[in-house]
Amino acid sequence: MYRIAVCEDEKYILEELHKKVETYIKQKQLIANVKTYMSGEDLLMEKGTHDIVLLDMMLPGLSGIEVAKQLYHKSCIIFITFYEKYALDAFDVDAVHYLIKPVSDERLYLALDRAIGRLEQIDHKMLTLMKTGKTRIIDIHDILYCEVFNHQVLIHTTQDTYDYPGSLDMLENELDGGFFRCHRSYIINMRCVIGREEGVAIISSGDRILVSRRKQTEFMQKLLKF
Repeated sequence: MYRIAVCEDEKYILEELHKKVETYIKQKQLIANVKTYMSGEDLLMEKGTHDIVLLDMMLPGLSGIEVAKQLYHKSCIIFITFYEKYALDAFDVDAVHYLIKPVSDERLYLALDRAIGRLEQIDHKMLTLMKTGKTRIIDIHDILYCEVFNHQVLIHTTQDTYDYPGSLDMLENELDGGFFRCHRSYIINMRCVIGREEGVAIISSGDRILVSRRKQTEFMQKLLKF
């Protein structure tokens, strides 16, 4: 399922873009969820990540560029604005497209096609969990962090928490390079780290995860990369 966000402070434009995106989804017969936001702050407060973000360049509070700098390693950004003069700024955050208002269906659908194409090139690994005869398949990009608790591995995702018998050593081998073993009891998804304090990684869910002293330098290097 594709997760799409539309962030625009003008309500009538927001509603119009929402309808256009929903029409695109139906025409392409995609499985997708579309959410709308009227400020960058509201968008960044969302616990889960979005695959595609349609983002107004000129937002009150945090600008579209400031918001995109926090999102572009997690989402495909499509900028929407009245002004052509900011187009070069879009390159700094690897934007998929830059659309000038009013946005035609043709231009919007082309931008969405490009975003979908980029997403299809990304290999989303799936994690298969088996417990008491039941099988659960999880997209690893939905994982926030994993921990060991009471001899069980807990996998915290954007939707739920799953537990199963095993070890973090075994789990670590099933994940990709976006994950980091920050502590003997924790593995974090670096895509979901939104900040740090001394000895602590702050996850988009608001959870604060311990980073061991010997791992702090490597954690900072990872954080700068992501």
